[in-house]
Amino acid sequence: MRNDTLAFEEEAIRQIAPRPRNLAETGLAQDFLCDLLAKHCYWGGILNQQQLVERTALAWPVLESLLNFMRTSGYIEVLSPNENSMLLRYVLTERGRNLALDAQLKSGYSGHAPVPLALYERVVQAQSIHNNLVTREDMARVFKDVVIRESVLDQLGPAMHSGRPIFVYGPPGTGKTYTGMQLLGLLDDSILIPYALAVGDYVVQFFDPSVHHPLASADKSAQFMLDEGHDPRFVRCRRPSVITGGELTLEMLELAHDATTKQYFAPLQLKANNGIYMIDDLGRQRVESTDLLNRWIVPLEQKQDYLTVGCGTRFPVSFDVVLIFSTNLNPLALADEAFLRRLGYKVRFEVLTAEEYESIWRQVCKKHAIAFDATAFRYVLELYRREDRPLLPCQPRDLLGLVMDQCRYQGLANQVTDERLACAWNSYFVRPVSDPEPLAHGKPDVLHPAPNPLVIDKENRIC
Repeated sequence: MRNDTLAFEEEAIRQIAPRPRNLAETGLAQDFLCDLLAKHCYWGGILNQQQLVERTALAWPVLESLLNFMRTSGYIEVLSPNENSMLLRYVLTERGRNLALDAQLKSGYSGHAPVPLALYERVVQAQSIHNNLVTREDMARVFKDVVIRESVLDQLGPAMHSGRPIFVYGPPGTGKTYTGMQLLGLLDDSILIPYALAVGDYVVQFFDPSVHHPLASADKSAQFMLDEGHDPRFVRCRRPSVITGGELTLEMLELAHDATTKQYFAPLQLKANNGIYMIDDLGRQRVESTDLLNRWIVPLEQKQDYLTVGCGTRFPVSFDVVLIFSTNLNPLALADEAFLRRLGYKVRFEVLTAEEYESIWRQVCKKHAIAFDATAFRYVLELYRREDRPLLPCQPRDLLGLVMDQCRYQGLANQVTDERLACAWNSYFVRPVSDPEPLAHGKPDVLHPAPNPLVIDKENRIC
């Protein structure tokens, strides 16, 4: 993004979460923040004014009132500036160190000051992902270089701002996961992500650098100026996208608690708020698919999730996510028709036609500066026909990648030949041990399948 665009968005964001000017505007109790300051001073040693502002993400007038209280209470001492700075310095007294240790026993969190849950709720609603209108032109822009059927785009587009979940299904390798993550390109604005949430006396760490990707501020000096910028307890990020597969468990959808460090961590769907959460390979998890699907009934219907802290204290939190389920299993083997009706948009992904496969093949050739060889392409189509294999969008990239590996090994320029394709084919596909030879001719033509075949094998997979 350009700096002028960032500056414009920064002003809009500042209206959503203005910088707190005093203790009351933080929404946090004085004792709570004194405990946090004590932990910072305990772990940081002697800290000056600027260091405390950076560590706590609180404006100096807020910190000044807290430090004055802690000084008069005997928790800290004020040291004069050193030769390298004109800033006052602060250090804990013995009483202050005891305060820090007691605070550490209650919560091991010692990062930026958290955001009260009520403020976070207002921010989530103000930047809801469902406020973004998606048009046909938007879909064409994001998928302009992707070989995908228009009928699929016309289902996915309305689903993005509908507030309803999206259920995509079809044979493995048909581009379900890639397409789901490509949808994030429709959302090119920025949002505010809190570093941490305050739920009563508990702190939940929220910001996760593997999910949340910060954007550079239009003016970094604004973070130190009381009258400029948004509340620095939030970090400005791109809209998040989270994807989980077979590793997903129900425990991962609840608050995680580390008993050793006494810290809480936000679950996946909370980190994905105002963004996209995709559950891939549905039915392959270590939990029954019905249990996993039932977990989403309340969030989807009420637009609120319920989480638990402490000894069973439950609290509601906004659920503002484009939820995508993806599977290559038979949908009716995962849930009954009554439940599937709740899922809103069901989108089936098909195997490719020969023409669609050729378009992808040409794209991969162009990307890697490989001359398109019509004879070699006809040869690879013949291999598909002989072995009765479906044409999948992931395969041109994989097969041509194996061809390029051979070329590099031989010290030659990238060129596709029948021999190299045959070698790549044998490396890529696995044949049953009992039938090592390619299938004979005369098999049904899979290059032009029926419009919507739904064939289920013995393991409930879509064929």
